[in-house]
Formats: sequence, structure tokens, C-alpha cells
Amino acid sequence: MSMPFYVSPEQLMKDRADYARKGIARGRSVVVLAYDDGIAFATENPSRALHKVSEIYDRIAFAAVGKYNEFENLRVAGVRYADLRGYSYDRADVNARGLANAYAQTLGTVFTTEAKPLEVELVVAEVGPTAEEDQIYRLSYDGSVADEHGYVVMGGQAERLGAQLGETWAAGMPLAQVLALAVTVLGSAQDPDAEPRVIPAGQLEVAVLDRTRPRRAFRRLTGALLEDLVAGAAG
Repeated sequence: MSMPFYVSPEQLMKDRADYARKGIARGRSVVVLAYDDGIAFATENPSRALHKVSEIYDRIAFAAVGKYNEFENLRVAGVRYADLRGYSYDRADVNARGLANAYAQTLGTVFTTEAKPLEVELVVAEVGPTAEEDQIYRLSYDGSVADEHGYVVMGGQAERLGAQLGETWAAGMPLAQVLALAVTVLGSAQDPDAEPRVIPAGQLEVAVLDRTRPRRAFRRLTGALLEDLVAGAAG
């Protein structure tokens, strides 16, 4: 007769957390930075079709690292949540905090009840009328939520890149400056003696929530506009 296999709940949760963390760490980093007129998102992403940064609602965006199919399902669910809430109540009632709470419930439930946790980390950001009213929430694979200020890095090397950002980022920087900082950080080498990579504009996915735009604040920066910003920043 075989003995039943027993794993303590603590060990089971630790194993799930390790599994999720490893999956997320394999992904390329996403940087989220506040600037004078809004919130910028940047990541190295050669694909034009598979986005890691997306619009959820009028003034809310979503950024993710990890397994694409898993975070894409969460993005679609977030759009549905926002549309339904805006339709049932009022567009002004859709906010990043409510969306972050909904995501936290989903991630937490999957983490504790399913065989495999979601290998994703998310940022839900909302641009306010002023920089003080901007909201940036970071969500982990287990459903925990952190209220972030100024900047966030997710994905591989997040801790090291976050420390690097912390040394240079300051409130009120213009867009070109925060993009220069993002591109420098994303291209920085793990080995301090190695040369940093220069990531060309065509390999970047960049978007902003621009508080100066009426109603829909989200826009992607691509093509000549992005090339000019990156070239100007490099110069």
C-alpha cells in the first residue's frame, strides 16, 4: 500500500510563489514612470502585434510581464469590467483602485485554489488632473497590491533596475527625459563591467497616459515621433 503524499500548506504556497516568480523573472522588464504631463510606459518588445501595455478605459492603462496568454486574458477581463461599470453607473466611477481590487481578487483566488498560479505581474495606472492625483498600483501573482509613487519596474532584474531608476528619477521631469531614463535602464547590463545596450526605437513599445488630452488619455508613441524622442534624449 502506498503512503499518501503530504505537502504542508506553507510548502505548497512557497512552491507556487517560486514557480510564479521564476516565470515572471524570465520576461523582459516593463518600466512605468510618472512625468510632468502624465505617466509613461516603456519596454523592449520587438513584436508589433503582442502588446504589454494597453488602454483599459478613458484614463486608465494596464502594463504586464509574464505569460502573454495569461495577462492578455486579464486585460480583456479588465476592459469588460470597466465598460460594464461605466455603462451601469457613470464613466467617472471607473477608477484604477476598483480595477486593481478586481484583479487582486482574481489573482489571489487562482493562487490559492488552482493547481498553477498565474505567471504575471501587473500595473494598473490612472492619470489624474494633477500629478498628485495620479494612481499607480502594482499587482503580484498572489493578488497582493502595492500603491506605487513615481516609478515601477516589473519583470527580470526588477530590483536592480528599480534601484537604478531611484537614483535618477525626479518628479516633474518632461517626457523626453523620462523616456531617455527608461531606455537607459532597460538597456543597462547585468554585469557592471559590460557595455550597456542601445535599444533602437523600433525595438521599443512605448505608451503614455497624457493628462492634457481630453477624455481618452492613452496613446502609443511609435514611428518617427518615438524615434525623434529617443534620438533627442540620446543626444
